[in-house]
Amino acid sequence: MSFRQRRDRLRELLAERSLDALVVTYPSNRYYLSGFELHDVQFNESSGTLVVTRSGKDYLLTDSRYEDAAKQFVSEDELVIYRRDYIGTLNMILSLCGTRIGFESNAVSAHRAGLMQSARRLEPCNGLVERLRLHKDAEEIAALKKSFALNHAMLKWVPGILREGMTERELAWEIERYFRENGASELAFPSIVAFGGNAALPHAIPSDRKLQENTGILLDVGCRVDSYCSDQTRSFWFGAQESDFFRRTRDIVARVQEEVIRSMEPGLPLADIAWKGQHIFEKEGVADHFTHGLGHGVGLDTHEQPSFSTASTGRLEPGMTVTVEPGLYYTDKLGIRLEVTVLVEENGITVL
Repeated sequence: MSFRQRRDRLRELLAERSLDALVVTYPSNRYYLSGFELHDVQFNESSGTLVVTRSGKDYLLTDSRYEDAAKQFVSEDELVIYRRDYIGTLNMILSLCGTRIGFESNAVSAHRAGLMQSARRLEPCNGLVERLRLHKDAEEIAALKKSFALNHAMLKWVPGILREGMTERELAWEIERYFRENGASELAFPSIVAFGGNAALPHAIPSDRKLQENTGILLDVGCRVDSYCSDQTRSFWFGAQESDFFRRTRDIVARVQEEVIRSMEPGLPLADIAWKGQHIFEKEGVADHFTHGLGHGVGLDTHEQPSFSTASTGRLEPGMTVTVEPGLYYTDKLGIRLEVTVLVEENGITVL
């Protein structure tokens, strides 16, 4: 599907809301609709703003640093280069777009929103582009499959390089290097590499902790290929014989994951599926050690819609890509999480 076609689908949603335009500032949404994205790596910087109008006339605002790059994705009559006065230029464009204009308030600071509001009344309008991104098209699915294939290859490779005395930081670097040397443009997110008790931190930061014989390892890793992310978690044992505690805990987590995946099919409420896993944890008396949701969407962002938990309100729909990642965490002892991502299809699901 072309970027123009995606914007045309957004216009249908604008019509439903009686909006004349949407100001798109969230980077992944801007990329999804235009193909233009130069990573905004600092909080005080932005490579541009996309204004999509219901009438069909769209505008990409960016500064002169990105002019040549932007011309690869939009026509000259859609490109607006601002020099110093971003807000003034944006408000001038918005004055041409109608009277009811939405903006992504989740991605705009209160200060900037105030400056935008000073010239024209805007309406907070979150989630419109995300509604489109929920359902992956064929090109997106192909990119996701490539990203996950590389992730699988890395996870198959990594046990062979483990050695006693290796630090978490060293392993994290080896993982990143493997991804980059084998086709990834970058990490999807900073790798979580945790040995022993550090794995009890669901988002552990790799440290100088050294790998010792007979230790549990948790790896939560992902890469970006063709702009799309992978996200997988594996927990396994380094040494000759697993501890009984590690094995029992892993078996419970694995059973939850298996039961949840077995029950997934299009049309079912996400919350109902998540409760199946929750009930197993409760029956085993370990529910207090499951401290996060069951999963999330994956695509241009590592974490995107839909949310997958007992509090979710949506249903599984064809085209969604959703993680299933139950885990149990015991402070200073161990943490075990197992994560796969499934693609929802018309007649069932496929594990990526």
